[in-house]
Amino acid sequence: MSKATLQDSIPESKEHEEPAPSTGWLSRLGLDSTARDILITSTCLKLLLFPAYRSTDFEVHRNWLAITHSLPISKWYYDTTSEWTLDYPPFFAYFEKLLSIPAHYVDPMMVNLHNLNYDAWSVIAYQRTTVILTELVLGAAVLRFVRGAADPSTQRLISASLFLHPGFLIIDHIHFQYNGFMFGILLWSILMARNDNKLASGFLFAVLLNFKHIYMYLAPAYFIYLLRSFCLSPSGALLPGRFISLANAVIIAFLVSLGPFLLMGQLPQLLSRLFPFTRGLNHAYWAPNVWALVTAADRVLLRFVKRGQLNALAVNEAGMASTSRGLVGDTIFAVLPTVKPIHTFAITIAFQVIYLTKLWKTPIYKSFLTALTLCGYTSFMFGWHVHEKAILLVLVPLSLLATENHAYFRTFMIASIAGIYSLFPLLFTPAESLIEVVYSILWTILVFGPLHKRVYEFPRSLPFVIIDSLEKLYLAGFPLLHLFVTVFPLVTRPQLLSSSIGSCAATDGVPSGAGALEFLPLMLTSIYCAVGLVWAFIRLSALYIRQK
Repeated sequence: MSKATLQDSIPESKEHEEPAPSTGWLSRLGLDSTARDILITSTCLKLLLFPAYRSTDFEVHRNWLAITHSLPISKWYYDTTSEWTLDYPPFFAYFEKLLSIPAHYVDPMMVNLHNLNYDAWSVIAYQRTTVILTELVLGAAVLRFVRGAADPSTQRLISASLFLHPGFLIIDHIHFQYNGFMFGILLWSILMARNDNKLASGFLFAVLLNFKHIYMYLAPAYFIYLLRSFCLSPSGALLPGRFISLANAVIIAFLVSLGPFLLMGQLPQLLSRLFPFTRGLNHAYWAPNVWALVTAADRVLLRFVKRGQLNALAVNEAGMASTSRGLVGDTIFAVLPTVKPIHTFAITIAFQVIYLTKLWKTPIYKSFLTALTLCGYTSFMFGWHVHEKAILLVLVPLSLLATENHAYFRTFMIASIAGIYSLFPLLFTPAESLIEVVYSILWTILVFGPLHKRVYEFPRSLPFVIIDSLEKLYLAGFPLLHLFVTVFPLVTRPQLLSSSIGSCAATDGVPSGAGALEFLPLMLTSIYCAVGLVWAFIRLSALYIRQK
C-alpha cells in the first residue's frame, strides 16, 4: 500500500468528523466551519464587486459566448465580427458554448453576435456569477490538499491563501477572466501527482492544455516526471503497459478537443489563432521580468549616448522611439542588441534543461513541484511578449512549496509581494485601486505572519545576514513605491493633461517635458517588481539545484 493510501486511510480528526451543528448544504459537502466561513465571506465580497471596473476581457468573453452560440463550430475560429476573435483552445470554446446556453435564457441579447460591447446588468451579473461558480473547482482542489498532508493545519493555511489569493481577485473578479477555474484543474493534476495517481495527473494536465495553451510552459516538467517515474522502472527499463496507458489518456484528451477541427481541416487556422507571433518582445506594460530590466537598461544607455558620454556605442535609429511608449508593438533596442523570438526560446529552453536534468535524476513529488514552478518561472522571466498576468503560473505552484523551510518561504514571500504588486496597474480606477491595496495587505498579514512563525530560521552567517537585511529593505520599499505612483500623477496631472500622448513618441525616444513622465510610474513599478522577481527566481533555482 502506498504512503498516500495509508495516509488517506487514517481517520480524520474529530474536527472533521463532527462539523459544527449548523448543518446545511455546505456542511453536507464536507466543509468544516472555517471553510464555510471562508467560502461565504469570499463569495459575499465577490458579489459586491459585480459593479466594479471591467477590462476589455469582459467583452472578449461575452463575444465568445455569442460566437459559440450563434455560429456552427466550423466558423468559430474564422469569425471576425469583433476584434476580440476566439483565440483559446477548443475545450475553452466548448466551455463558452456550455455557458452560452443558460446565457441565452438570461438575456438573448447577450449572445447576439452583432451586439458588440453589450454591457447590460444582466450580462454583468451572469458573467461574474459564472466566474464565482467555476472557481469552486479551485476551492475543491485546495480542500483536498489538506487530506493526507504531513501538516494539515499548515496546509489548510496554504489552501486558504490560494483560494483567497489577491491575484485571482484582481484578475478574475474585477479585471475579468477564468483563471481560478483553470488553475483549479492544474491543482487537481498536481494533487493526483502527490497522491501517486500519475495517470490521472497526466490526463488532467492534457485537458488543461486544451483549455488554455499558456500552460504548455509547464509541459516539460510533466513530460520528464511522468516518463521517468511512471513509464520507466527504477533501472530505466520502459514499462510498455504504463506508457501506452498514459499515451492513450493524453491522445484521448487531444482528440476530443481537436478532433472536430482535424476532420474539418481547420487545424492550421486554429493554430494561427493560438500562436500570433506578430507581437513585440514586451507587452504595453512591461511584465516584471528580465526583459523589463534589459529594456530599462537600454533607455539608460541611450541617455548617456545622447549626452555624449558613451560615444563609442552605436545607436539603432529604429530603436530610438520604441520600448517606452506604453503601446503594444515591436520592441527594438536603441543601444543593446535587439532580442528576437528565437533568442527568448533558446534561453528559456536552456534554463529548463537544467531543472529537467535534476528532475530526471530525482523523480519524486517535491522535485517535480519545484521543477514545475521553475519551468513556469523561466518562461515568465525570458518568454516572448509575456503578460503580467502570467505571474500566476509562478505564484500558484510556489505557494505549495512555501513551508518546506525558511529559504523557500522567503522566496515565496518576495515573489508573492512583487508579483501581486505588479498586477496593481491592471486596475487604475480609484475605488478598485483602494480595494486591491487593502485586500492585498490583509492577505499578506493573514498568510505571511502565521507561516513565518512556523518556518523562521535566524541567518547563520554574515553573508546570509546581509542578504536577509537587503531583502527586508527591498520589501520595505513597496510602500514608498506605492506612495510615489499614487501621488506623482496627481502632482503632474496639469502638465500631463496639456501634453498629448503623441508628444511622447518623440523621435529621439527620450521625450522631454510632461509627456516624458507619463509612463514613469508604470516603468518604475515594472522595474522594481522585476528586481524582486528576478532575485526570487535566482533564489529558487539555487535552492532546487542544491536540493538533495
